[in-house]
Amino acid sequence: MADDELNTEDRKPAGPKPLGGELILPISGLLFTIYYFTTIIDVPWTAQVSAFFVGSILIALIIALIIRTSLRVKRGEATLGVAPLFAPKEYIPKRLALLGLTLAYIFFIEWGGFTITTFFFLLFAMLLLSNGKKKGLIFGLSLALSIGGYLLFILAFNTRFPLGPVETLLKDVF
Repeated sequence: MADDELNTEDRKPAGPKPLGGELILPISGLLFTIYYFTTIIDVPWTAQVSAFFVGSILIALIIALIIRTSLRVKRGEATLGVAPLFAPKEYIPKRLALLGLTLAYIFFIEWGGFTITTFFFLLFAMLLLSNGKKKGLIFGLSLALSIGGYLLFILAFNTRFPLGPVETLLKDVF
């Protein structure tokens, strides 16, 4: 018997979809963009215009998402529940470990510098998420991405990321 031939009375209605968890990153992005706007006051006007243009597009998209979600909640199609963030329960330790790695990255980047800290963060995060499989691939990928980050952000764009032993050593080379 095909699925469409099943008695629909036997099926439970799906109910409103909990969308509150899907708003966490957009609202965080909105708050960060507003904060970012306050930090670009003293930069050259061309950078201000570019930042304002990109930030305005981001804000408009976030507002559109919030309006869309609000309309779905009002129609009863969705709720602002966050239950899917905590399901399945067996992923919670891994998510907490990833949060811990992220906080450690933020803490240690001042002393280790961008390149080494990024390498270790990527290495441990990918090992965690892959359950320790393909260690060689993950090591190579972490190394390539951290070197690529150094070449792009520190060497090419001359960003003000924290300098560590790698950046100090390579400063004289490049």
